[in-house]
Amino acid sequence: MPQPVIPVILSGGAGTRLWPLSRPRRPKQFLPLVSTRSLLQDTLARLAGLGERAGAPLVICNEAHRLIVAEQLREIGIEPGCIVLEPAGRNTAPAVAVAALLALETTEAGAEPVLLVLPADHVIADTPAFLAAVELGLAATAAGKLVTFGIVPDKAETGYGYIRRGGERDGWSEVAEFVEKPDAATAERYLASGDYLWNSGMFLLPARVYLEELQRHAPGMLPVCEAALKARSSDADGLRLGSAFLSCPADSIDYAVMEKTVHAAVVPLDAGWSDVGSWAALHEVLDQDADGNVLRGDVTAAACRDCYVSASGRQVAVLGLDGVVVVATDDAVLVVSKDRVQDLKGLVESLGADEP
Repeated sequence: MPQPVIPVILSGGAGTRLWPLSRPRRPKQFLPLVSTRSLLQDTLARLAGLGERAGAPLVICNEAHRLIVAEQLREIGIEPGCIVLEPAGRNTAPAVAVAALLALETTEAGAEPVLLVLPADHVIADTPAFLAAVELGLAATAAGKLVTFGIVPDKAETGYGYIRRGGERDGWSEVAEFVEKPDAATAERYLASGDYLWNSGMFLLPARVYLEELQRHAPGMLPVCEAALKARSSDADGLRLGSAFLSCPADSIDYAVMEKTVHAAVVPLDAGWSDVGSWAALHEVLDQDADGNVLRGDVTAAACRDCYVSASGRQVAVLGLDGVVVVATDDAVLVVSKDRVQDLKGLVESLGADEP
């Protein structure tokens, strides 16, 4: 029996590094930052290429976003298998545990569902390359592997964790080790070696194997997820987990399972990927003019280069800027050098800017 693929879309991110467009009530995954659709909608639309082997997606989000998730799915004609509402975020490992339990509960007897775990807010420019990588990953999951997708690096990036490839198989490799975000010199060495991939946060996980490894390496997590799912309530908005979920340890899939299991495998992905984790990252994935500028909305620019300027609800004029981000909304204006955008999260927190 073929492995049924259950897409699991993680839509709990806050996107504070894209303030002031990304706000708590409407964070970046719900915004049309790259196309006419939101990042969530682009993520879901990408799955059409999997055909009939893919089941209806499970979307995991928080209570505050239940209506916008449902509406955005309706806009693109996708009927979810379930919208799972977390009472509070507990990072990715518990969220995916709940998804694995649901997949095993709802899949026909004898089938072994595989979870395709995708953040809702990533950009992938080359969908065919992504789908080809999924097929390679499914070959690895058939061998009992827990698969992560490693992005083929095109620069010495210090903002991502890395994965070192071990023994190669047919299109995938054993994971030799996960390594933390490097300094610049180490990143240059990783890039030159060709042995290292960026850690993307996307996974293909046989549901049963994932739960077994979670129980082995983070034994306090699975019983709480089982209790929260047993106490669920369902209505038109989605499936609400029981309050036991609030006591679940918070941890990522990487730390809870992937860095500890002997079953980790990695599939290289070269598909124009970005996690759109900053204004500089968004600038990179969008079409630029002859001077390297991205201008969106009612913007006039002169003698500017390598800038991202966005205006909504007002006119913005910029003159003589180099490597600067300007974002103007109805109620806020951001001006920041592109080489400091990674520091924006702290600034936003200090402003108390987590308002609607």
